[in-house]
Amino acid sequence: MAGKPPTGDPVQDAPDVAAPQHAAAGLPAIAHTLRVAQQQMGVRRTALTLLKVNQKDGFDCPGCAWPEPDKRHAAEFCENGAKAVAEEATLRRVTPDFFAAHPVADLATRSGYWLGQQGRLTHPMYLAEGAASYEPVTWERAFDLIAEELHALTSPDEALFYTSGRTSNEAAFLYQLFAREFGTNNLPDCSNMCHESSGSALTETIGVGKGSVLLEDLYQADLIIVAGQNPGTNHPRMLSALEKAKAGGTKIITVNPLPEAGMERFKNPQNARGLAGVGTPLTDLFLQIRLGGDQALFRTLGRLVLETEGAVDTDFIREHTHGFEEYERTARAADWDETLRATGLRREEIEEALRMILASRRTVVCWAMGLTQHKHAVPTIKEVVNLLLLRGDIGRPGAGVCPVRGHSNVQGDRTMGIFERPSAAFLDALEKEFDFTPPREHGLDVVRAIRALRDGDAKVFFAMGGNFVAASPDTEVTEAAMRRARLTVHVSTKLNRSHVITGARALILPTLGRTERDRQSGGDQFVTVEDSMGMVHASRGRLEPASPHLLSEPAIVCRLARRVLGTESTTPWEEFEKDYATIRDRVSRVVPGFEDFNARVARPGGFTLPHAPRDERRFPTATGKANFTAAPVEYPKAPEGRLLLQTLRSHDQYNTTIYGLDDRYRGIKNGRRVVLVNPDDARTLGLADGAYADLVSEWTDGTERRAPGFRVVHYPTTPGCAAAYYPETNVLVPLDHTADTSNTPASKSLVIRLEQADPA
Repeated sequence: MAGKPPTGDPVQDAPDVAAPQHAAAGLPAIAHTLRVAQQQMGVRRTALTLLKVNQKDGFDCPGCAWPEPDKRHAAEFCENGAKAVAEEATLRRVTPDFFAAHPVADLATRSGYWLGQQGRLTHPMYLAEGAASYEPVTWERAFDLIAEELHALTSPDEALFYTSGRTSNEAAFLYQLFAREFGTNNLPDCSNMCHESSGSALTETIGVGKGSVLLEDLYQADLIIVAGQNPGTNHPRMLSALEKAKAGGTKIITVNPLPEAGMERFKNPQNARGLAGVGTPLTDLFLQIRLGGDQALFRTLGRLVLETEGAVDTDFIREHTHGFEEYERTARAADWDETLRATGLRREEIEEALRMILASRRTVVCWAMGLTQHKHAVPTIKEVVNLLLLRGDIGRPGAGVCPVRGHSNVQGDRTMGIFERPSAAFLDALEKEFDFTPPREHGLDVVRAIRALRDGDAKVFFAMGGNFVAASPDTEVTEAAMRRARLTVHVSTKLNRSHVITGARALILPTLGRTERDRQSGGDQFVTVEDSMGMVHASRGRLEPASPHLLSEPAIVCRLARRVLGTESTTPWEEFEKDYATIRDRVSRVVPGFEDFNARVARPGGFTLPHAPRDERRFPTATGKANFTAAPVEYPKAPEGRLLLQTLRSHDQYNTTIYGLDDRYRGIKNGRRVVLVNPDDARTLGLADGAYADLVSEWTDGTERRAPGFRVVHYPTTPGCAAAYYPETNVLVPLDHTADTSNTPASKSLVIRLEQADPA
């Protein structure tokens, strides 16, 4: 029956395992989507809601940030997007009675899956110091409690204001404005944990920390390289774009340590070939690379391009780039033996990739966290840029860089100023528009924020969405750090692990979701989001709110700001809450590219933000040109008897939100504590298929980090490499094991040992 949550926390330590699949989507995806949606929403609500997802007059999917085409299908959503919508539009409710029946100590024993399945939060809830359970609290009292703790701080920099990627542009702009009026740049966000490496690398090399392509460029490309990414699970609508590109003759190279069903064959549920036929083979060349070997691969491909007569776009390099000579010297010295060790590939495979690159006049490189979460992630992405610059493939239709973002508005949040290291130009514009002096000293990112909590240098943690505790590295360290806070506050739609790992006091503030109608005193409101390719468009919810006690995110920020900043602030917070158009008017005068914001976003489909490298072949870097770079080649190494582990998502998962306990494409059912190991490696380690092992990470600090009780699954991974799901394996990621420059947790290259465990 719709609306009824599971009563018990299901056993997850005895998963069933079958052979992995070799095609994604099709009829099974439709069946699974409808089953999950109807369980959460019922039949009528499912139909009314899903038909508005990603439509021009509807709401933006709260899942991934993949853009929508101009001409949209009636069912413009994927399986995982439908799951995200179903969990938000669910009929299940978490009321004060639920909290009375479940003390925090009880909730702390529950899985993240169970917590999320309980439904939507309905009331502001408060956990007093020393109390066993959350109790309902009025909004006025909640804001008083936050103000009390913030005013008691010695410095504004003792407060941390975290943001999840689902926060709208309007809410994000207000949130950063409030934090900076309060006096701090401590604005860590989920970008710090995923695509910060992309932003760091692209800002230095091309001058804009975003991708340079639009959907149309994928359709026009001769070659698309998909590296360190699993679109079939993480961005399923991308498969439709790849299918369309294939129909136009595009070739695809997939670079990944795991074979993934979606990149093998796509059965598009929106057409007959996908439903009843064999689907579309997507990958023309699969390079099953060793974890972290991508920099070596792209460096050697660059060397081979340099050695091929006529392959280098000399006119583009002369007119638009800087640093070519140093790069050329370094690239020509690339060593084949080192490349083969780093990548685990055969020379013939790399040479076949070269032939495909040379045959392409327009190449796009797409990537995700398989490239961004390594110690050498930033130089790896710079090496991708080097290869494209050699061929003149930035600022040309059908070519460019395509970092594929995760959360629906994670890129928009950064554009709106959610950044601990804001530019002087942004702060100048903010100061001019709002007549206050924003702080200039850089704030704390996620990793540094955890250290500050751990060391007692931060005392208040406020999260606008997300599941910070589960998403962060070094779980035991993170949880201990959070417990040292004086106050933890979470603006949320559903329960998660972060609500039960609290400071001395804690608040849960329930908010509207994307699917819900947002009524303010100025009338019905809409918000805006920016997708992974710089398109900005409106999002309008249609459902009645899950509870009359919910506030929108902009309303929460406005009321908090009025209570904390008082009459000293001249910002019209009350006006902003009443009418979001007034927020967009201010954004248009502060953020470049948003001029005439209200009029442009009123057009169906919204508008495209300017991108100088794409639009003008102009590169706003320190040199005024696109920069070649020549960092030393690095790659992770595991001692004898050890493996390299990457953390990843299951198919029934989006970031830390667990929709179910199956990973259909990888053949895993009813369990998440599995480790995928190459059969030869497993036999060498004496681990039979179905054996159980503890995963123990080894790092330079000598601390033992252990994830116990994982079922060993013999799986076609790259030799020497293993994979397991997060957040269960975040406990293995050392807090200080981060990418150079970006400080992103290096979750894709952990050295581990497997210790056989008793299945009991």
